[in-house]
Amino acid sequence: MAKDFVKTFVQLCNYLQEPRHVASFQNFCGVKGTFPAKPTKPDSGLSEPDFSGLRKRVQHGGQSSDVSVGNGATGDAPAPQVNGMQGDKTVGPDGATAAAIDSARAKPLRKNSLTGDMGQEFLIHNKFLFYLFTFGTELGNEMFFIIFFPFLFWNIDALVSRRLIVVWAWNLFVGQSTKDMVRWSRPASPPVVKVEVFYNSEYSMPSTHAMTGTAIPFCLFMLTYGRWQYPFLFGFFVALSWSVLVCVSRVYMGMHSILEVITGFLYSLLILAFFQPILDKIDSFYMMDHFAPLVIIVSHVSLGLVAFSLDSWSTSRGDTAQALGTGAGAALATHVNYQLGLLADPPLSSLPLTLPPISTSLVVVSLLRFLIGVAVILVTRMVMKAVTIPFLCRLFELPSDDVRQARQHMKVELPYRYIVYSVVGFSCVCVVPLFFRILNLA
Repeated sequence: MAKDFVKTFVQLCNYLQEPRHVASFQNFCGVKGTFPAKPTKPDSGLSEPDFSGLRKRVQHGGQSSDVSVGNGATGDAPAPQVNGMQGDKTVGPDGATAAAIDSARAKPLRKNSLTGDMGQEFLIHNKFLFYLFTFGTELGNEMFFIIFFPFLFWNIDALVSRRLIVVWAWNLFVGQSTKDMVRWSRPASPPVVKVEVFYNSEYSMPSTHAMTGTAIPFCLFMLTYGRWQYPFLFGFFVALSWSVLVCVSRVYMGMHSILEVITGFLYSLLILAFFQPILDKIDSFYMMDHFAPLVIIVSHVSLGLVAFSLDSWSTSRGDTAQALGTGAGAALATHVNYQLGLLADPPLSSLPLTLPPISTSLVVVSLLRFLIGVAVILVTRMVMKAVTIPFLCRLFELPSDDVRQARQHMKVELPYRYIVYSVVGFSCVCVVPLFFRILNLA
């Protein structure tokens, strides 16, 4: 009985991992690849697909060299085409020429973060779904978090925001570390169309977009229901819709299989179940304990050393360092704010909170807080980047004239991300609110 269950479960997992399901969903949503014609096997007549993320041994005049395909560091050979072009003439899935389908032509919005690959053209026949899922996938990207967490902290609820950062950092740490241990490649292209290539150099199991896209809305719901006055079903519906949109968008983008998205969703719920009863204790410890700064620094650096001790490099390490750095900076700022008496959490007697009436003055003040605060954070990040990368290059005796090349060295990228985003997290929680007090915007 148990063996039959395990066998059925393994078969189901293998089925959900197949890239053809991703390709079928993309086709259903109106995404068409423009793959090049490839040499076919004499005995089958079928073209041989690229398997993104696997490492191949390629012979060069009797010598072998590693060529990374999709995941990991790049070798001497050029990065493979993500979605192909055949000469000057685009060939659609139905044999249509570019002239017939030119109006539906599109390219990935951002180039690959590690290799610089721009990706190849694909065809969009449903622009509404394209924009919807592009928005959904952006809900798991860095720029969204740079906007969302500060806005929540400065304008709505600082307590919820700083606890949300704790959960976000742990989700990314656990998810990215798991990726680098499992080392599953991205869905093969073809048949999958790579609508996004920014994260194509990372491993894919589990989907960390699905993890953060589940953790953030459900943790937000968990922290605000009862603290703020709104209907339960409304909060649950918003959280579920947010999560589903992000999860489905990763399949649409061709970045994850169905299994990887489901795993990310369930993995995140498991992490939330672990943190739900202890978030209040963690927050109180960060604020009140005299040894909190030492514990914060040691714990976050130790977690980083554990995550970065694996023997291969991928861009997910930078994301892990970024999350840990942001979490450490925000936690240290929480301690400083409490010790200086700068925390302005509403008393328990005022709960549940209600949103104030929307007025012109409220909107103007909120926008001023947001714009000034984001400007401070962006300037802080820019200055720290300009200082940190050259310093690390000199420290490790590496050329600093090409920032992208320098950041492909793990000993530069990881300290850079950790240092810069620790300062950014500290600025968001401590420095920017001080600016608001000076400008009478608090």
